[in-house]
Amino acid sequence: MVMQPGFFDMAERLRELSAKGDDPERIASLVDFELFRPDLERAAPRVDGTKGGRPALDHVLMFKVLLLQAMHGLLDERAEYLIKDRLLFMWFLGLGLADAVPDAYTIWTYREALKRAGAVEALFACFDAMLRAAGYLAMGEQIVDATIVAAPKQRNTEAERAAIKAGRVPKDWAERPAKLRQKDRDARWTVKVSKAKPREHGLIRGWTTTHAAAHDGARLEDVLDGENTASEVWADTAYRSAKNEAMLTRRGLVSRIHRKKPQGRPIPAPTRRANARKSVVRSKVEHVFAHQKGLMRMSVRTIGIARAKVKIGLANLAYNMRRLVWLSSRTASALIT
Repeated sequence: MVMQPGFFDMAERLRELSAKGDDPERIASLVDFELFRPDLERAAPRVDGTKGGRPALDHVLMFKVLLLQAMHGLLDERAEYLIKDRLLFMWFLGLGLADAVPDAYTIWTYREALKRAGAVEALFACFDAMLRAAGYLAMGEQIVDATIVAAPKQRNTEAERAAIKAGRVPKDWAERPAKLRQKDRDARWTVKVSKAKPREHGLIRGWTTTHAAAHDGARLEDVLDGENTASEVWADTAYRSAKNEAMLTRRGLVSRIHRKKPQGRPIPAPTRRANARKSVVRSKVEHVFAHQKGLMRMSVRTIGIARAKVKIGLANLAYNMRRLVWLSSRTASALIT
């Protein structure tokens, strides 16, 4: 005879899991998710419940679902399944075994609401304000870099690619709206981030998303943190231009951007040595991209830059929350020793 698990059995299992450590649980203890509620309610207002129908799921619960997706690289269907399957996921969301779990369509719909409202930037800014209030101020040099995130393969013909490059919609797509909805005319996504130097906090402080053809250097000012108290900015040669150097000077910042190789001539030895010293600092930003693409399995399986921006923004939020867990554990260890 198989015995049904009781309340105390479930509590004991959660206690055992908690003892082994888990990022969502630690995040829940460090982050006041209620502070996100005003932005979430503005982004996804609920319909009048007096007309009946199933009650809408809580805003903060749905936001936490999207963060779980970002932390673990989950598709909507997989997220629905794992919320039902994993005790710690249920605990993080505040759900019991008998509670309703958001299905894949509900998850997709809520993310679409955030996309339409352009709410991800506000949510990112809200958490950044929490970090500053907790003492994680932007006081280290800023490191800027970009990475490519793959989008779904489009398998377009040469004629279709030529039309897209010229800014036109291929004739066959225009005549078939269903096909057009499945085509992404911006191809891959480039993500630019700015983070504090790792010996400080290593948090993402600014980010932007463009299509892959956009030049990295043109977005430097978009990702700089205006409240960072340090003056140095580190980046690779893609960001070195007369316009960017003038902008940094105007803002009172010191350029530590790599110098480019002179056209048709070898790079001078002093410049090569200076670039090598800069690389020691600049390369640290790659840890962010490695964490997101590795542990978080970040990819963008959506159509259109607006949806890609939501997915990448949530991944950046999830990264910062995981980083907060690490920073807090390091502080606790220092106090113990």
